[in-house]
Amino acid sequence: YYITNNLRLKIMNFGGPNLLKQLLSTAKSALENDDGKEFADLMSLNHPFSSRQWNLSHISLDPPFDQIVFEHFQCSNALIANDYVVAFNHQCNVIQIFSRMFKTQKEDNWGLPLMTTLIKDMYSLAVKADIVAVANGEMAGSKIDACADMLMTVFRVCASDSRTSIEFTKRWGLMPIINLLFKCYFKTNKLHLCKPLIIAIETNAANKDIKDLFSIADRVTYNYFVGMKHMFENEFKGADKCLSFAFENCLKSCTSNKRKILICLIPVKMTLGFMPKVSILKKYNLCEFEDVVEAVKKGDIKLLNESISKNAAFFIRAGIYLILEKLKVIALRNLFKKIYLITGSFQIDVARFQTALNWLGLEDVDSDETECILANMINDGYIKGYISEQHKKIVVSKVNAFPKLNTFL
Repeated sequence: YYITNNLRLKIMNFGGPNLLKQLLSTAKSALENDDGKEFADLMSLNHPFSSRQWNLSHISLDPPFDQIVFEHFQCSNALIANDYVVAFNHQCNVIQIFSRMFKTQKEDNWGLPLMTTLIKDMYSLAVKADIVAVANGEMAGSKIDACADMLMTVFRVCASDSRTSIEFTKRWGLMPIINLLFKCYFKTNKLHLCKPLIIAIETNAANKDIKDLFSIADRVTYNYFVGMKHMFENEFKGADKCLSFAFENCLKSCTSNKRKILICLIPVKMTLGFMPKVSILKKYNLCEFEDVVEAVKKGDIKLLNESISKNAAFFIRAGIYLILEKLKVIALRNLFKKIYLITGSFQIDVARFQTALNWLGLEDVDSDETECILANMINDGYIKGYISEQHKKIVVSKVNAFPKLNTFL
């Protein structure tokens, strides 16, 4: 596809014909040279041309670029008018036209930069359009779902190109698409739809070869969302691996992104028994975790409850409130370990644990409930031992009575 020399555009525009002539001349050169980056820049909603309003009556270009350019400027016109729903619909039209064209291009992937630009703009518009749609009485997430459907259209085009050589395969577009799909599914709480996408990258033989060759930015984003999914599914070792990769490889200058990753990584690390340093919390302005960390270390269940309640709004907004609730059992484990170390015996009265719990503010906890807590912790692997009901004692193992958390979680 290319724009011929008899390019004609009958228009009325507020920017003047010279600007439009410049745009089309640049587009013609980019397309004739298969310069996807240059053409992608022109079709970006962040390009200066997109900030002008154009009245287009007829475009005579070689298809399908006549339609792509027309729909693009219809989208930018709607965006200038703050009509995000109409802008989103036009951007979806651009994606549809592009997908059909891209599918016909065999043994070629010059359009990948254009694809990446178009889908990122579509997602941004979908978020804004969804807010407007909800205000107009539509179901929340309707535009996000529509965006995900369009992304899947492009995903299938790229995923099916499995026989083309690595240099020219469209599979290089998979991770940018998957990252946007992750964003859609996390926004609409459809995390189960992430699994096929992860399989496409992790287990597909053709894609495993290029998994580690995607840009570091794409891999950081991918690992962040996969880590989040593992976290929500209580797969803490997998979450630790992915979120740690994302944090370590995120640019130091991207402080806000590193902070966002840490908000999830900290509770995951704590669940596995690794406590963050206060200096890290201060560096990334995460003072909400300071008392939480201190409480878990000390086994102070009262302080832990108070610190979680105090910052509940922050933790709920971050999606980690329920994960922090799981830290209570770790705080109890640390408390019971202290009692074990103080007594210096492998046989400890249940009453000692009850006294400690009552002293920390859990005044309603009686002997039976204390036994139940201990039994559950033994069953879950936090303590090695058994309860002697007859003697009201807990008998702990003489070897590694309190296993490291990362050995069984």
